[in-house]
Amino acid sequence: MRALLTGAWQARRRNPRRGEKVRVGAVDWHAPQWFAAALVVLLLSMADTFLTLVLVQHGAIEVNPIMAPLVIGGGRSFAFLKLALTATAVTILVALTRVPTFGRLLAGPILVGTAFLYVLLIGYELWLVDRSFA
Repeated sequence: MRALLTGAWQARRRNPRRGEKVRVGAVDWHAPQWFAAALVVLLLSMADTFLTLVLVQHGAIEVNPIMAPLVIGGGRSFAFLKLALTATAVTILVALTRVPTFGRLLAGPILVGTAFLYVLLIGYELWLVDRSFA
């Protein structure tokens, strides 16, 4: 956790030590492309939250059974919980970008794939908004 909090300003380890097995705390500097992907995911998550609330106000139904009760009544708790969960997941993925999983580096591609899926979701929601106002 210390590496996540101080690594951005006082990065000391860009690579694991020689012979050291790559683990979560072995590196406290992460490549800029993962920051960009994380930022894109968080911004698209905020757009998704906003569009979801707009669609619910116009008669749509939240299909996620965990989030559906939170949308009712203004959606503040829905927005907070959704963004908190997304930010936590993105932080974990960025921390794991250099840690091999099943022999491969998977966290980075998962982060980029998530951004791509969010782009598709936002496109679909914008299409729904266009249909509801037409």
